[in-house]
Amino acid sequence: MSIQEISLSGRKKVVSNKEMTFLERMYLIAIFKGLWITIKHFFRKKATIQFPEQVRTMSPVYRGQHMLKRDELGRENCTACGLCALSCPAEAITMKAAERKADEKHLYREEKYAEIYEINMLRCIFCGLCEEACPKDAIYLTISKELVPASYHREDFIYGKDKLVMPLDIAMKNTQPKNAN
Repeated sequence: MSIQEISLSGRKKVVSNKEMTFLERMYLIAIFKGLWITIKHFFRKKATIQFPEQVRTMSPVYRGQHMLKRDELGRENCTACGLCALSCPAEAITMKAAERKADEKHLYREEKYAEIYEINMLRCIFCGLCEEACPKDAIYLTISKELVPASYHREDFIYGKDKLVMPLDIAMKNTQPKNAN
């Protein structure tokens, strides 16, 4: 019975322990092959860009910064259902629900809203599952080319509602009727 017959996948190979020649033991051929690869790469176009001066072209399906949407009246769409936090594979989203008071009808659409909504950008993998899971279409990843800004402090990467909620001027601009030409 051969080894190929014993193996279920048929991929096993017999390892030979043949004696190496003098040139193989000196590793000269391997060293020259490595040097040749290095020399070839020396004359190729560099992959590095100088970031602030040069901007990399983004993919058309780029997922940028998170944003919590507002409706046409400027109220927050999020109802703190928690589906975005449940769908997040990196467990980057935390929220705390609260009941809307009678005098807060102009701020929130539903009786329940997210009192605390935080995304830990150090954990986020920008997969977009939070966007797909939201039944109220409250969270989305912007198409803008803004990257998460760099910082030296971990606390700067925990984005609360102050950084996530869509500004009122943008919400009102999105609801303006477009001229049909």
